[in-house]
Amino acid sequence: MILSIGEILVDMIGDNNNAYQMFIGGAPFNVAVNAKQCGAKVAFIGRVGNDVAGRFIEKSIDKFNLDYAILQKDSIRNTTLAFVALDEFGERDFTFFRHDTADFNIDIDEIDFNSFDNLSIVHIGSLMLNEKKGVDFARAMVKKIRKNGLLFSFDVNFRYDLYDTKEQAFRVYREFIESADILKFSIDEILDYTGEVTLDEAIKKVKCKGLLLITLGASGSMFYFNGQSKTVESIKVKPIDTTGAGDAFYGAVLAEIDKIAYDNLNNENLSIALKAANQKGANATLHKGAVSIEG
Repeated sequence: MILSIGEILVDMIGDNNNAYQMFIGGAPFNVAVNAKQCGAKVAFIGRVGNDVAGRFIEKSIDKFNLDYAILQKDSIRNTTLAFVALDEFGERDFTFFRHDTADFNIDIDEIDFNSFDNLSIVHIGSLMLNEKKGVDFARAMVKKIRKNGLLFSFDVNFRYDLYDTKEQAFRVYREFIESADILKFSIDEILDYTGEVTLDEAIKKVKCKGLLLITLGASGSMFYFNGQSKTVESIKVKPIDTTGAGDAFYGAVLAEIDKIAYDNLNNENLSIALKAANQKGANATLHKGAVSIEG
């Protein structure tokens, strides 16, 4: 089983007339939904406010048929909002409405790993890391993951607009990047983080202790594991909305790893996993919003 913990929010996605529509989103939630749609048993834990956006999420979440969907309710703070503007190619530009909102105030005392059968992977969202409370929570969760002998999954997913500088974001993220058993970057993120020009040099510079995954946009994805790497091509599509494509890819990969078992990973089954994940990521760009009930 996979447990995904972190932000669940409302994506306010705009059109050419500046009209916005509400969609359920948040990277860890998107990962959970996509892993479930790929056949894994999945749990999600997040926190919402007692407001219009929080009630929208509460009404929407059951449609995705997660095995466990645990929403902590915050009576003081609002639900996080992300305003998403799309260009003619479906590429998105985010603006977050997020001042002491609910997403990074998750109560760790309410999280019991023993509640989930055959739990193997715990995935933690990165949006919380721009707040001290969020960093403290993530550190405590990693300790708890290690104590229970589980795998720690981390998707870098930089949101530079939430930090004063890129370098500040890099400093905050570094400890989680270097402690993850399963780690995902986009190609732009890994080049930014390492300051390298070539992907080969960037991979050498990242201190990944386990499986490193890199999304390459239209070129597909690649893995680096036990000193070996391989690029897996994707399919060509005409995107409507790229929101959540990386989350779709990553949810599919985690589902495959959970099925195969981490200790059994090799070049052959990782190549198969990335091929399926590329397909899932491409399909995610063919509808508006980060996740679709139909998958």
